[in-house]
Amino acid sequence: MSLRPKYISFDCYGTLIYFEMAPVARRLYADRVAAADMDAFVADFSAYRLDEVLGAWKPYRDVVENSLRRTCARANVEYRDSDAAAVYAAVPTWGPHPDVVEPLKRVAAEYPLVILSNSMKDLIPASVTALQAPFHAVYTAEEAQAYKPRMQAFEYMLDQLGCAPEEMLHVSSSMRYDQMTAHDMGFGARAYVNRGHEPANPYYSTHEITDIGGLPGLVGL
Repeated sequence: MSLRPKYISFDCYGTLIYFEMAPVARRLYADRVAAADMDAFVADFSAYRLDEVLGAWKPYRDVVENSLRRTCARANVEYRDSDAAAVYAAVPTWGPHPDVVEPLKRVAAEYPLVILSNSMKDLIPASVTALQAPFHAVYTAEEAQAYKPRMQAFEYMLDQLGCAPEEMLHVSSSMRYDQMTAHDMGFGARAYVNRGHEPANPYYSTHEITDIGGLPGLVGL
């Protein structure tokens, strides 16, 4: 039986937009981090970003800078003031995964689509434009004054939509940022897009798809 949600909400970076934070960091630190140590360096950068968004809201530029500073300190690598600026400036240049645009357009013709992103109001428009599909609403952590995985971010979206969680289908490639919280909040359905950057955990998602091409089938299209 296909799902019939009132709204379909999406994580943006990683799920729809190819998230290039690690590739950017690899290029940026190639002169300071040995090749043998680079995987650990970018893994630490990812872990510190998650830690940085768990407290009180702060601008995403600060999240990036603090994460890089902490990563460099752990690796005993020089941090430069230009590092965070370079990573942050790259975000609007990233494009969609190749499987995203056409299925998204197809689903958008039948369902109102929503983005809930750990982003900023001035950072997200370029990514939304690149997706080429009409969105009913786009909400950022800046507006919610909280980052995912905090419930406050999801509550902001639900309040703005006037929608109960059980009426939603939330789509994300991240267990830690999205799926666990959506599960705990009682979202009616969760679609985990298994892009391989986090291990799957069926306990937290009602459906697993390999890419956005699998989404139309879930909602009867």
